[in-house]
Amino acid sequence: MPIYDPAEVMPREELTKLQSERLVNTVKRVYENVAPYREKMDIAGVRPEDIRSIEDIVKLPFTSKTDLRDNYPYGLFAVPLKDVVRVHASSGTTGKQIVVGYTREDLKLWGNVMARTLSAGGITSEDIGQCSYGYGLFTGGLGGNIGCETIGCVTIPASTGNTSRQVTILQDFMPTFILCTPSYALTLAEYIEENNIPLENLHLKVGFFGAEPWTEGMRAAIERRLNLEAYDIYGLSEVIGPGVGYECSCHNGLHISEDHFYLEIVDPDTGEVLPDGEMGEVVFTCLTKQALPFIRYRTHDIGAKIPGDCPCGRTLVRLSKLAGRSDDMLIIRGVNVFPTQIEDVLTKIDGIAPHYQVIVDRKDNKDSLTVLTELNADKFTDEVKKLEELHELIRIRLESTLGIGVRVKLMAPKSLQRSEGKAVHVIDNRKYD
Repeated sequence: MPIYDPAEVMPREELTKLQSERLVNTVKRVYENVAPYREKMDIAGVRPEDIRSIEDIVKLPFTSKTDLRDNYPYGLFAVPLKDVVRVHASSGTTGKQIVVGYTREDLKLWGNVMARTLSAGGITSEDIGQCSYGYGLFTGGLGGNIGCETIGCVTIPASTGNTSRQVTILQDFMPTFILCTPSYALTLAEYIEENNIPLENLHLKVGFFGAEPWTEGMRAAIERRLNLEAYDIYGLSEVIGPGVGYECSCHNGLHISEDHFYLEIVDPDTGEVLPDGEMGEVVFTCLTKQALPFIRYRTHDIGAKIPGDCPCGRTLVRLSKLAGRSDDMLIIRGVNVFPTQIEDVLTKIDGIAPHYQVIVDRKDNKDSLTVLTELNADKFTDEVKKLEELHELIRIRLESTLGIGVRVKLMAPKSLQRSEGKAVHVIDNRKYD
């Protein structure tokens, strides 16, 4: 199986030694150059000299998105602005944008880990890549772009939106792989089907999909409808962007580039580090980044370390497919519900399109959960009995999985809004006093 960087197969003992050296250097540099970190460490009673190996990482305090917002825009940078060559930022939907920065060396690092990502999917300099993530302050587009250019393949910076043009590019420019959100991959597939475009007109063999949680059912739908092999990729702006983790052809978890990004799984409530195989909150420490080296950053993503070795030969730790985000988790009548659980049920039912919306309401202090799900065009019928049977099947399976009562509404084909980026699956109408 293709290996882009020798670090991907580094013996565990050597990797641990490298992580320890890099952590010691990073903590010292951050303490000296970033006042908010220094204050956090002083409050926690930790000095740089207390950190001698990677095992000492548990002595360090956690950081979070709040730290970024409290020190907006550049207060957590560990280098002078004259050394920063690019900034990215989040959408700022829950407050001020979070701003992240990159030195020239950081961009080289980003290119390397994204090249690992593409190489794990079989991509070489002989390929042509269509990057249909959004460009701009969002890290997806330029992150995919730098990976393509680093590996040396032809790069098509298509960005997102204008689906008809995207499909024209897929046909005329002959890309062999595509990068986009899984939701947008389905939007592309739907356009191709509606316009009776034969899949033979496309040259795609591989797709790299991320930026939102997605299920194995959605993977199967994308692979069937676009005739490609779908790879999960993982990243977040605060750590570097896409390229933090990636699937190999075994499709059994995300290999984390832990020579650069150290992974912990902690209990979301207590912060205690959890053993391999146990689900918890994903925490990262940047071991090599210069501009913004986050330490013990709480991502709110929920996943687990996968125990054991991967048949591909990579020694890098593997992260499970994410269950969702702790801040996306819905608590309905005391029960924890993740949108991915609903998606997993729906994508396994024949006749249901992989487009859905979850609406949560509260009336008379009682929560209700309604799931809107689209019918496939070939299953759309005015035969009441068939629709009732399908409705009941969906309701029973959802209630069995979630453990709470669910209202189901069957929707006409193409009636739910399509996404050109990250899909909005949940509308929570509850008001909190």
